[in-house]
Amino acid sequence: MDLLPKSLTRPVTRLGAVAQNALEVARFGGLETDEEESPYEVVSEQRVYRLRRYFADAADGPPVLLVPPLMLAAEVYDVSPATSAVAVLHEAGVDPWVVDFGSPEHEPGGLERNLTDHVLAVSDAVDRVRAAAGRDVHLAGYSQGGMFVYQTAAYRRNEGLGSLITFGSPVDISAGVPFGIPVAVVEGAAGILADGLGGMALPAWASSVGFRLLDPVKSLRARIDFIRQLHDREALLPRERQRRFLGGEGFVAWPGPALADFMRQFVAHNRMLDGGFVIEDRLVTLADIETPILSFVGTVDEIAPAAGVRAIRQAAPRADIYEVALRAGHFGLVVGSTSTRTTWPTVAAWAHWRSGEGELPADVEPVADDGTPALAPAVSSRVGYGLELVGGVGSGIARSVADTTTRTLRSVRELTREAAGQLPRLARLEQIQPSTRISIGLLVDESARKAPSGVFFLWEGRAYTSAQVNERIDNIVRGLISIGVRQGEHVGVLMGTRPSALALAVALNRLGAVSVLLRPDGDVEREFELGQVERIIADPERAPLAAGLGTVHTFVLGGGGEPRDLGVPLSTDMEQIDPHAVALPKWYRPNAGRASDVAFIVFTGSGANTRMSRITNRRWAMSAFGTASSAALSSADTVYSVTPIYHPSGLMMSIGGAIAGGARIAMATSFDPATFWDEARRYGVTVASYTWTLLHDIVEAPPHPGERHHPVRLFIGSGMPRGLWRRVQERFKPARVLEFYASTEAGAILVNLRGTKPGSLGRPLPGSAQVKVVAYDVESRQLLLGPDGFASECARGEVGMLLARIDPGAPTGTAPLRGVFARDDAWLSTGDLFRIDPDGDYWRVDAVTDVIPTTDGIVFTAPIRDALGDLPAVDLAVAYGVSAGGAADGGARGDGGARGDGGARGDGGARGDGGARGGFEIAVAAVTLRAGGELTERDITETLMGIDPAERPGIVHVVDAIPVTTWYRPVTGPLRAAGIPQPGEGRQAWYRDRADDVYRPLTDAARGELVGRSA
Repeated sequence: MDLLPKSLTRPVTRLGAVAQNALEVARFGGLETDEEESPYEVVSEQRVYRLRRYFADAADGPPVLLVPPLMLAAEVYDVSPATSAVAVLHEAGVDPWVVDFGSPEHEPGGLERNLTDHVLAVSDAVDRVRAAAGRDVHLAGYSQGGMFVYQTAAYRRNEGLGSLITFGSPVDISAGVPFGIPVAVVEGAAGILADGLGGMALPAWASSVGFRLLDPVKSLRARIDFIRQLHDREALLPRERQRRFLGGEGFVAWPGPALADFMRQFVAHNRMLDGGFVIEDRLVTLADIETPILSFVGTVDEIAPAAGVRAIRQAAPRADIYEVALRAGHFGLVVGSTSTRTTWPTVAAWAHWRSGEGELPADVEPVADDGTPALAPAVSSRVGYGLELVGGVGSGIARSVADTTTRTLRSVRELTREAAGQLPRLARLEQIQPSTRISIGLLVDESARKAPSGVFFLWEGRAYTSAQVNERIDNIVRGLISIGVRQGEHVGVLMGTRPSALALAVALNRLGAVSVLLRPDGDVEREFELGQVERIIADPERAPLAAGLGTVHTFVLGGGGEPRDLGVPLSTDMEQIDPHAVALPKWYRPNAGRASDVAFIVFTGSGANTRMSRITNRRWAMSAFGTASSAALSSADTVYSVTPIYHPSGLMMSIGGAIAGGARIAMATSFDPATFWDEARRYGVTVASYTWTLLHDIVEAPPHPGERHHPVRLFIGSGMPRGLWRRVQERFKPARVLEFYASTEAGAILVNLRGTKPGSLGRPLPGSAQVKVVAYDVESRQLLLGPDGFASECARGEVGMLLARIDPGAPTGTAPLRGVFARDDAWLSTGDLFRIDPDGDYWRVDAVTDVIPTTDGIVFTAPIRDALGDLPAVDLAVAYGVSAGGAADGGARGDGGARGDGGARGDGGARGDGGARGGFEIAVAAVTLRAGGELTERDITETLMGIDPAERPGIVHVVDAIPVTTWYRPVTGPLRAAGIPQPGEGRQAWYRDRADDVYRPLTDAARGELVGRSA
């Protein structure tokens, strides 16, 4: 019999239990549960990790290797017996292994680990598990550990992996940007944070606090529930280890270099999705993953939103992807009742199925490429994974003030990356004066100072940092000084695409010498003479070609520093020069070049039509900054240059634009449509360059796996036919074409920024040379002058010559026109005829050397080419003139290819024969057809209706192929030499019936009438 009623004893007993439990929590950090962790043995201990094998004495079944995220201890997979992942897997017949990175703050050198260290550690663990188990490994990871899983699989190119399993592991970091903040703002902030970390680690306590702040209400509720049940020890014990784990014991420090890598590569640049991240100087892309993937998605996960996790289908187009969608938060995917009930049994069943030992688990759904699995109700106010995971404290605080900043953020969203980010570049461009210090050498030096560890150059799957490239350039400068090169000297550069070619050109510029960029596929001897070369520096492959130029001494650069026999007379191996032994002379001042100094000499044309153009530092900077501004290039971009440095478009647009924009440069040794998409994914290409019809074979090729969800946002270049332009944008959307027009010497730069008018060259780029379309007599090849002796501008819609203004004293290879609009002014003729439409956009009508003199008057080729190219059946189209005799006056007309194949489109007729051909010609159009395409006279008649009748072609015919130059510029010389098309069976040719103004099949009689009329 109780002496006191329970109403009195119960509160006292409860209060005592609370006091006792509270004291234990205060002294030991929590309640003693007497629970034991699952048994394991450390089978390998390496510098970065320890490899645990759980239940080693009874190991059997398919091996599953679990990878924790950096901020959590390996015990996340064995928090307590009730929620132990390894225990569930073992009971289901799976052999569980765990990568243990330890607590970096307590490991020797632990806080100095970078991203590469961890990926290589996981890869090493895969090899060890595979060797021990004798089977392919199922590699699994939670949160950021799952990102390691993807990265390791891509790095290994799937070797030794049975499948990949991830839990709440995002691929598209931008999918979870907080509060609608513009992605560009987050990327910029992450980049600044990465550069400013200075190797500083994120302490374990910061990770723990930040994790709780992600959901402060839930965290507070959990604490209140714990306090309310502090009297009931038995109720608390089952979840005590989980509470202590999340309360701080399970968190470890995040090494500073690894944190900086994460912020830079995956938050600022989102390279998990786009590809091109760097592991041990090697370029890696998830597009190389072919191993089946099982992705667990938390539909109420605020740390890794479903959209970012599901982006794996875009990043890994070759892999078969499966999904399990759970209504769980981020931590609940791997710890808690949902995980023990669903997650880990499904993982075990999946591993057995992949090993051929069972059926596909019922919860697992295959993900179609275009499928969109149902989502749970959207989570409001999501915070980006990268911000939450790394800056937990800051993002938790940010969440609390979200409501007060919403209106401000709406305004921020209105600022576009294109509008705000390019103002400093345009301002710098407009401030360049003749005496301004500006050069490619200076910009590369600035890049190395700003971000020495940033990737600068990509080549053959390897990455080179800005510091490495700049050091190589400085070493080459010392080598140049040691062989006697001085400021102003013309040095021939005869190289293919390789890092040393770019480094040499920059080194010569830094020294103050002039790079004469000889074309290996051009007339080297003639270019050598035109460029007044005093010595040649070649790569090993082209040294014999340089040695054939008389008695000039050849210097060889590139190919390594080991002693070698060059096999070339009068040659010196510059790789044997010790740069540290070269004393810099007092006259040397790095990057002293002024805007008005000649920096490069490039060549266009071929044979007798080979032309030389002098490129000043200002002219190079205009194209470089113009490209960077127009394409909105940033450090998040990778520019893929298919043209070498000796090609004007490579030097000034793709390479120059990347340097000016701070983007990475990826150079192709050659262009191969079969490997283009593989390289684009591996390098993470966001901007790809082209010349003329280069993209044709890619557009017409069968679908490529790497093409799906590709990272390319822009194709930049010049000369693309309008029909091809439209097909490129249709097939590869949302990528668009950014078409430039640039005269090599004059500095005229036009760009079609909006892309809404395929075929238009847009408008003059701010800061570039002033341009005007002036009245011009095509037949006499003279400017039309007014009563005052000055030229007059054309009205909108009128065709005239495009002129570009230059400084009166600027060095040029072509004599400038003076006194054009005012006394003592100086202008260069581009040789191209233009018109300006009512909206102010410029349209190139023809090169003055390509116009066709017919009995009806002058016929321009570009409108014909564009109109026919618009037909769905037509692949490519060209137009040209043929003399009535049936052949083209010896082919001296230049046919476009003789003007340079430069890709810059300008300087079209400023060189050439002036059109002195004599007599009238027949305007002929030649087309090739797309596979399965058919062309009818009705199609031809209707598409040419938009052209003035007098300017329509007399004949349209189908040919098997239209020849192109080395850099894909269509040429008409061979077609012109073939004469007037002949009618006949199996030939598709039509003539213009002038009486009815329609096109009809070509007959002998019609052909004869055309010849007679034009004779």
